[in-house]
Amino acid sequence: MNKDLLLQVHERVKPYIHRTPVLTSELINNMVQANVYFKCENFQKMGAFKMRGAANAIVSLSEVERQSGVVTHSSGNFAQALSLAAKKIGVKAYIVMPKNAPQVKKNAVKTYEGEIIECESNPIAREEMAAKVQQKTGATFIHPSNDDAVIYGQGTATIELLEDYPDLDYIFSPVGGGGLIAGTALAANYFSNHCKVIGGEPINADDAYRSLLSGNIELNDSADTIADGLRTNLGDRNFPIIKKYVEKIIRVEEDEIIEAMKLIWERMKIIIEPSSAVAFAAVLKNKEDFKNKKIGVILSGGNVDVENLPF
Repeated sequence: MNKDLLLQVHERVKPYIHRTPVLTSELINNMVQANVYFKCENFQKMGAFKMRGAANAIVSLSEVERQSGVVTHSSGNFAQALSLAAKKIGVKAYIVMPKNAPQVKKNAVKTYEGEIIECESNPIAREEMAAKVQQKTGATFIHPSNDDAVIYGQGTATIELLEDYPDLDYIFSPVGGGGLIAGTALAANYFSNHCKVIGGEPINADDAYRSLLSGNIELNDSADTIADGLRTNLGDRNFPIIKKYVEKIIRVEEDEIIEAMKLIWERMKIIIEPSSAVAFAAVLKNKEDFKNKKIGVILSGGNVDVENLPF
């Protein structure tokens, strides 16, 4: 992995994504006693950063591979991202989704012309069904977070953020499957002078926190958190990057996640999903450590059910 490769990815995905804005709030800056820059991936196409990785993964395929399509397993944002990216690039997308996935997310996949194949709601069933589809169709499997092309694609959000604000001291990212924080950490390593990357993670799904402590990929026995996008585990492609380049992970409680989400809504008038609020919740929790610093926060997505806001 090198800087040139990341720059190539950055150029490659530009036609398929939005360059999202970076917003600030004087009130939040005063509250944190630091300068906070929010990279608003909630304004990305399909409403989340995952469009970046999905687009890069598909564009990276050969012509022959593209003809057979792509397949993934996802209950939410990556399902939508791969479907939309595939539609834009002219490739067939097969999406394995658990039967109990939210109908709103299934509808979005259908809107983007992804073909849904349902499975039971557990990781093994997802993987087995994706393998079956792959065998039957010849489609290329693209993992939502544990795939090099996906990781590099996600890193482009940080490249943009550092182009706008090159002298950040810290960038905070939520941690779920590890694709976003790994891409963020690579980009910060290659495109900043001294910027450190910190992860935010729910205490109720703190596998990445424990993985950094033990040096091995740890799993969650249960993952009972409102941050539904962060219930997944790290993988063998992203964990070594996280281990090498991520400073630390700060764990947050459920009420802290909701409070951060509410604060962004009240002060900045934007809606973010709970998973997205975790990174900002981590800043708020340890704000005395970051006094007078310049902090980037990746607001990873805004796909939230507005009928069921937690605040």
